[in-house]
Amino acid sequence: MHDVSTDRPSSFPELRRRGFLAATGVGALALAGCGGPGTDDGAGRDGGSPTKGGRLRAAFAGGGASETLDPHLANLFADVARAKALFDKLADYGADLSAVPRLAERWEPNKALDRWQVTLREAVFHDGSPVTAKDVLYSYRRIADPKQAFRAKASLEPIDLDASRATGARSLEFVLKRPTAEFPNVLAAFGAYIVPEGATDFDEKPVGSGPFRFVSFTPGRSAVFRRHDAYWEGAPHLDEIEFVVANEESARVNALLGGQVEYAHELNPTTACAHEDKGRIEIVRLRGSAMQAFCMKTDRPPFDDPRVRQAFFLIADRRELVDGALSGAGEVGNDLFGKGYEYYADGLPQREQDLDRARSLLKRAGAEDLKVTLDTSAVAAGFTEAAGIFRDQAKKAGVTVHVRMGSKDSYWSDILDNGTLCCYRSGAMPIEAHISQRLLTDSTTNATKWRHKDFDALYQQAQSTRDKAERAAVYERMQRRLYAEGGFLVWGFADWIIGTARKVKGVDAKAPANTLDWARFDTVWLT
Repeated sequence: MHDVSTDRPSSFPELRRRGFLAATGVGALALAGCGGPGTDDGAGRDGGSPTKGGRLRAAFAGGGASETLDPHLANLFADVARAKALFDKLADYGADLSAVPRLAERWEPNKALDRWQVTLREAVFHDGSPVTAKDVLYSYRRIADPKQAFRAKASLEPIDLDASRATGARSLEFVLKRPTAEFPNVLAAFGAYIVPEGATDFDEKPVGSGPFRFVSFTPGRSAVFRRHDAYWEGAPHLDEIEFVVANEESARVNALLGGQVEYAHELNPTTACAHEDKGRIEIVRLRGSAMQAFCMKTDRPPFDDPRVRQAFFLIADRRELVDGALSGAGEVGNDLFGKGYEYYADGLPQREQDLDRARSLLKRAGAEDLKVTLDTSAVAAGFTEAAGIFRDQAKKAGVTVHVRMGSKDSYWSDILDNGTLCCYRSGAMPIEAHISQRLLTDSTTNATKWRHKDFDALYQQAQSTRDKAERAAVYERMQRRLYAEGGFLVWGFADWIIGTARKVKGVDAKAPANTLDWARFDTVWLT
């Protein structure tokens, strides 16, 4: 991390020079609260019958020259969008965050919930070879390699991959280490893509079974994929999809307005307000899709003291953060992930700002004149605004917050292990998946460094509990602990905003980020 951003130049330098204000005409408008009904059916409305052909160009923020097409390393939203175009998983998350069959045609547990039979549908890779049980086992064993840090490793932990076996070309038995009632969530895990047996090189000519096949890839700039005519769910409407990297939101907006792209991922609320229902472009709002938080590292000073974490919970004015950082395009959070999702502990009181109590907690912790650095970046909508607002809120409690800007190219990797406090966000996933990937001792993306063996044991207990009400009670117990002393200060849930050219149809407006139909381009067409 560093004090002055040194981001790699945008892929649209000429648009960057024109500037954001020229493109949007926003100027100094006060747009707080512009998060109304908007375009709920988005780019899919009045689309008529799908038409074939054309290349759609989609602009995403990227990861710079270190980008890879290895689907098991997918971390950024651009990575995932590319991965889901080239590859597929056994299951994925539907709009309601339930597991939806994909390459797995069906699954069935034994009575003990410790063995699951999975049958694959008939599908082929881009080279024409069939997707088999051996490919699945190879993919999962690769992800679980203890020498690697693949995203889905923690999610696959319940599987005994040594004992699991293929029972036929398209059938396999997963043997689990313990009974697991929600095993389909494991199959849908973020990053658990199926690759051909033996595949190791994904950047030269990757072979997947997804709706598009590889044409070209330049890390940090562009990836071009062509329609896979033999895709098991039907060939895409588009001939080609090109993913282009534009880290600055202004560059994505300018490219969309200038006709250089037809799809711009992740726009700011102010941009949406400036263009919604104006006729030039379509604005699609994925409601409450993105958790917005400050991440406190619980393994180091000052946040290794739970009283300091509790004080920070009380410093935050969540409504001011939502109104100021998100222009009102979202709803307040309560320091827990997954508001509105299954198992969410919605019975806990909404936490409000209490500066007197925050100062008292800091005094008891010996941190009355606390100084802390808050890492942020323009890598995500609202991050820099939220950092400034929280800095001012903390000052009222006697805490000095130094805001440090980080590189958009490396921010997510930088903050995983470094620093003490940072801006953070997450797309949608089941609460169970959030816990397995971010809150267990061995989770590979444990940004808060929350490591408690008794908490790990509760997670395993929840997984093994057959009765849904009893399982919900365990999840609530875990969330109560996180609410009291966790490392995520969840201040809001933002609308996820996408902009498209008016000729783009078929974009799903009901799919939260990270779910099956988000950034899914095989169902999109151009009029």
